[in-house]
Amino acid sequence: MKSFWKIIYNLLIVPLLYVLIKISSFFSSKIRRGIRGRKRIFEDLIINAASLDKTKQLIWFHSSSLGEFEQAKPIIKELKNTRDFNILVTFFSPSGYENSLRYPYADLVSYIPLDSKSNAKRFIQIVKPNLVVLMRYDIWPNHIWAIKETGIPAILIDATMKKNSARHLPIIKNFHKYLFNDLSKILTVSKIDNERFKVFVKDKEKIKVVGDTRFDRVYEKSITSRGRNLINEELFKDKTVFVAGSTWEEDQEIIIPVFKKLCKYNENLLMIIAPHEPSILNLDKIEHDFAKELATIRFSYLNNFNGENVIIVDSIGILLALYTYADFAYVGGSFKQGIHNVLEAAVYGVPVVFGPKIDNSQEAQKLVEIGGGIVVRNKQNAYRAISNLITNQKKREERGKISYDYVQQNLGASKLILNEINNIV
Repeated sequence: MKSFWKIIYNLLIVPLLYVLIKISSFFSSKIRRGIRGRKRIFEDLIINAASLDKTKQLIWFHSSSLGEFEQAKPIIKELKNTRDFNILVTFFSPSGYENSLRYPYADLVSYIPLDSKSNAKRFIQIVKPNLVVLMRYDIWPNHIWAIKETGIPAILIDATMKKNSARHLPIIKNFHKYLFNDLSKILTVSKIDNERFKVFVKDKEKIKVVGDTRFDRVYEKSITSRGRNLINEELFKDKTVFVAGSTWEEDQEIIIPVFKKLCKYNENLLMIIAPHEPSILNLDKIEHDFAKELATIRFSYLNNFNGENVIIVDSIGILLALYTYADFAYVGGSFKQGIHNVLEAAVYGVPVVFGPKIDNSQEAQKLVEIGGGIVVRNKQNAYRAISNLITNQKKREERGKISYDYVQQNLGASKLILNEINNIV
């Protein structure tokens, strides 16, 4: 049956993927960058791999994009510091690749080639990894099969499986049984995920709950962020600070009217709003939405701060550090397609407010269950919830402690994964 799926995948799915990528490239600059970046992938790999110290073992970490790679960083750093492996990191997306070219703990950075049988075999022949570590969910069948045929161990870490995942559909499920069984280990983030993967894998000993490295990475970054001092704390004297991070237009349609109304009754409120896409158009729109009622200032002009109620963040890469100033936070995406990373706020011990679309985040769901997170479904919900956080300091601090404790209690996945890796190589 496995041979059947290989034939189907290579005769039907791979050509279809190539066609879809080609068509999509006419409409997406990101996809075009990915295609251009792969033109000399093998030539560049041969040249760059030649400079590696061949006495060291090589571990290949693959991530779909930058977000997944963030979860690999605590593990890679420790591996380099303790046993000094050669480290190869690969990406499917241009954003991950382009933003990681100068990552100090990687000896090689590359795109993963498009998933044809010949590409996969050639890539592995050049790289010759001793271990392959796949982050979270980006699994390419021809690469998995080529790795298996070569006898190289491959592990999937931070593995999750949604209850409504398409992988549970009968035909797709059968295909994935053969795929997952070719992995050496599957290290899941929770017991629920562990049980869901067991349906696919014959050898149940392959599957193990170790937790989620996102907790470790967020905590590690929060320590650095606390010392960045991006904003003079005198600005926040006697203020209650509301940080709204990674917001989309759908989020802003809820929280901006709510904040304007709250300011009528709470003159010491200050909002820091960091849109997910700080384009000129989006920044202008946020300013316009506040214009008649509240004064705003952009983050890049904070030297001219004069008591404005709203700081609009026009920079990227600083959101985690901005949460350090929050008395409570809102995490965006939750009125659009799915919530962004709630741990980035929770790690600072603040209550986290968000919209209803949280099925993509076990962390958001857990925060709601234990009381550190608050779901709001409309402006009325949001007004009541945020007003309560403003006026009830004791309750706000209690919820914040729940958030902080939740992060602290889930640290340590990286060490468990390191133990698994050290047992293999």
